[in-house]
Amino acid sequence: MSVTARDFFTLEEQDDIKQAIMNAELDTSGEIRVHIENVCSGDVLDRAAYVFKNLGMSKTEQRNGVLIYLAVRNRKFAIIGDKGINSVVPPGFWDSTKMKMLDYFRKEKFCDGLIFAITEAGLHLKQYFPYRKDDVNELPDDISFGKQ
Repeated sequence: MSVTARDFFTLEEQDDIKQAIMNAELDTSGEIRVHIENVCSGDVLDRAAYVFKNLGMSKTEQRNGVLIYLAVRNRKFAIIGDKGINSVVPPGFWDSTKMKMLDYFRKEKFCDGLIFAITEAGLHLKQYFPYRKDDVNELPDDISFGKQ
């Protein structure tokens, strides 16, 4: 039996990923989500954009959500940000982060790669969208899992 999205990471790794999201969001009003599913049919960016919308990530007040998307069986992944964060990060930032993630993934260090990307996104969110006194956590920090 092949690996599924739900068991791709151990429970401990899932906790580490959630903790990385919580840590990254401590000093920012930005939101980071990780979504994992079994397969991605078609273009990975199109699928990630669809998931982004379905998770309600475009409904954040400052449009500063970031989605890290993985399809584990066919090894596709993407990072996308909403228009608020995309308007301020340097050109090529998401592609650069994705390439660094790929370095981890090639070494079978999938959890480390995800945590790296979460941390990088958090640093930029903090820079452009610092934490405010009235900030609320607009989106869950848990990993979401797809049915595909």
